[in-house]
Amino acid sequence: MLNDSKVKELKKFAIKIRMEAMKAIGHLGVGHVGGTLSVADVLAVLYGEVMKIDPKNPRWRERDWLVMSKGHAGPALYAALALKGFFPMENLLTLNRPGTTLPSHCDRNKTPGVDMTTGSLGQGASTAAGVALGNRMSKIDSYTYLILGDGECDEGQVWEMALFAAHRKLSNLIAFVDYNKQQLDGYTKDICELGDLGKKFEEFGWFTQSIDGHDVVAIYEAISKAKAQKEKPSMIILNTIKGKGVKAYEGSLKNHNCNVSKEELESILAEFEDQLKALEEC
Repeated sequence: MLNDSKVKELKKFAIKIRMEAMKAIGHLGVGHVGGTLSVADVLAVLYGEVMKIDPKNPRWRERDWLVMSKGHAGPALYAALALKGFFPMENLLTLNRPGTTLPSHCDRNKTPGVDMTTGSLGQGASTAAGVALGNRMSKIDSYTYLILGDGECDEGQVWEMALFAAHRKLSNLIAFVDYNKQQLDGYTKDICELGDLGKKFEEFGWFTQSIDGHDVVAIYEAISKAKAQKEKPSMIILNTIKGKGVKAYEGSLKNHNCNVSKEELESILAEFEDQLKALEEC
């Protein structure tokens, strides 16, 4: 159970992830803002409380792994890693620039702390299952965490992985769907209706839960429940808002990838500062 101090700490961490990710995107002037902002809370819980990691030794063999299958949310992952000390904070401002170690999509060969190269949607699902199986075969006591996009679940490869992981009883695999109900060019319900995702994964043999994806306590408790059962892979449906934390982006169908001007960035950062101040006054 998280105490009040830890809850506040994780909420602040999530805001800081959003803030640093937006600084990076704003410095470049363009980026995937919507899906970057919606995964900040789960990253805050994973890197702030749950995962077994060592920033000084990113390839530590006994570590937990994170596969950001929706690789375009890389800026959020980079912000979390920088805040945890995997690399200098100033590197965030090199996002997607020539010679950077922080490309638009995640690349394990470039970025300290990135466990798997991703971006071709669906493929991160398979690699995460492979990591979980490999670590279990090597008798390594670790978890593999996988973050999928809801639009990404249109990919058949996701469901091939779901069958495989259930068949292999990969209880050391805990996956999340960032269910913000939007994808690149519209609502998921209009492009390819997903139906009841939790029920579908359950029918595929997974232990499933559906929670508020912006509630750090709910996220932590869902992960704890997933770890408590040892027979199935786990799927946690994160009901989220694309563009969460920035009023101008929340609910917008133009927030997947967009330009961010210097003036807009200043307004966004002021919004985050107000959120941090409100937390301090709680």
